[in-house]
Amino acid sequence: MQIIHNGRILKITDAHTHIYPGKIAEKATASVGQFYGIGIERIGFPHALVQSGGKIGVAKYLVCSVATKPEQVRSINDFIFEKCQKYPQFLGFGALHPQQTDWEQEIERVCQMGLRGAKLHPDFQKFNIDDPRMIPVYRKIRDAGLPILFHMGDDRYDFSAPQRLCNVMQQLPDLVCIAAHFGGYQRWSDAAKYLLCDNVYFDTSSSLWKLTPDEAVGLIHHFGAAKLLFGTDFPMWDHATELDRFLKLNLTDKENDQILYQNFERLFQVTV
Repeated sequence: MQIIHNGRILKITDAHTHIYPGKIAEKATASVGQFYGIGIERIGFPHALVQSGGKIGVAKYLVCSVATKPEQVRSINDFIFEKCQKYPQFLGFGALHPQQTDWEQEIERVCQMGLRGAKLHPDFQKFNIDDPRMIPVYRKIRDAGLPILFHMGDDRYDFSAPQRLCNVMQQLPDLVCIAAHFGGYQRWSDAAKYLLCDNVYFDTSSSLWKLTPDEAVGLIHHFGAAKLLFGTDFPMWDHATELDRFLKLNLTDKENDQILYQNFERLFQVTV
């Protein structure tokens, strides 16, 4: 399906989605909902993602899954790779875990599989973004030419505080990363204060339901529309709802195009 807005057909990408193997998809989805205290009506099956995104014409998806234990990393990355082969519209991010000892080899394997970045969730994985032990990991990812997608800013924890990512960027200014949830889920003022960094991008996921339109537009203009990526955090939210929330911000057509697909194209060197 194509969405027409202001007399124009929109091109749309989704820069933040989660998928799970069928045997654990329901349990994994429910666990995420419990963590955030939000009822999730969708299940994170790959085909369900495509069905949801198809309702608004999503052309490309960034897909990932979080490893909550070191021993899960390899199987998760095999699963993401397999689904990227099945669904050519998927761009996969590999999982890593701060406690794994074979991270160098796994980053190399992520590259060999053609995955496009790494996903880390400090609150699930219980590590500080700026833990000195993670700097060599980030350096290896940077040297591999990959970006990192960080979950950011849950105000119940300090693991993913925006200032911690700022500390990392001061040490590795050429590391490219995506700070999810406008850079700080419910810590948006801190994100605005600390994350005006050249190589930090942001996604809109799991934020538009909490931010007022004025707040969201203020953050977009503060960071610059060239730094924002549209994301749904599927299965947390469905695509039609998130697109409706986004379009109600009443951004310009140029800003909409930047956020909905052009920044995705530029960051991942793909054409929508």
